[in-house]
Amino acid sequence: MSRQTVQSWQSLIGGIILALIVLIAFNAFVIINPGQAGVISILGKARDGALLEGLHFKPPLVSKVDIYDVTVQKFEVPAQSSTKDLQDLSASFAINFRLDPLQVVDIRRTQGTLQNIVSKIIAPQTQESFKIAAARRTVEEAITQRTLLKEDFDNALSSRLEKYGILVLDTSVVDLTFSPEFARAVEEKQIAEQRAQRAVYIAREAEQEALADINRAKGKAEAQRLLAETLKAEGGGLVLQKEAIEAWRTGGSQMPNVLVIGDSSKNSVPFLFNLGSLE
Repeated sequence: MSRQTVQSWQSLIGGIILALIVLIAFNAFVIINPGQAGVISILGKARDGALLEGLHFKPPLVSKVDIYDVTVQKFEVPAQSSTKDLQDLSASFAINFRLDPLQVVDIRRTQGTLQNIVSKIIAPQTQESFKIAAARRTVEEAITQRTLLKEDFDNALSSRLEKYGILVLDTSVVDLTFSPEFARAVEEKQIAEQRAQRAVYIAREAEQEALADINRAKGKAEAQRLLAETLKAEGGGLVLQKEAIEAWRTGGSQMPNVLVIGDSSKNSVPFLFNLGSLE
């Protein structure tokens, strides 16, 4: 073999070795970005200690790094339960959560992927937490005390998911439905309450009208009493005569031009009045 051929082989082998060195060098490091956490597995076995953001060394060729998103995740999870009065109640919850970066190694060992976390942990624990919250109250209380229902649900869910390395940040009730039978019962109750309120209003209105009639009757009686006292006083006859003329005038009958009223008593004063002047 010529010297030139040997040199060619040496150059080829040297190039291959250099390429392997570069490949191994690049494969020996991993970059964890913000919002991520990594789990390094060597020959299929997860190593303790999560990889947080930054540059990390890993054994080349025999290791693998699983990256987990530890930012806020949101999933809607349905749940069904029975209330204290044995009514069916269904709900849909929007759950905001994130993975605890320091516990991603345990998550990797026990659950694996994020899809497994949602289907095997979050969904069933949501169902159980909703059962706990719903069983403490009737279906009517679940509707009228929705804030307390959510509070009980949040406490139950947070305590259950925390041990799995899942941090619940917030939940919201997207939908809350109950059986058609209860819906009809609620509608009938509302109609009955509206009728009762209407009856109370009518009764109060009648009471006010009766009170007004009483007050008008009292006022009329008082006016009649004052008129009687006036008639007893000096000159009361003149008042009667004037009221008689007014009644005649407003009654619609034709009035005479002159009306004379009087008697022969000592205290009577003859009354001469030209009615034509009133027109």
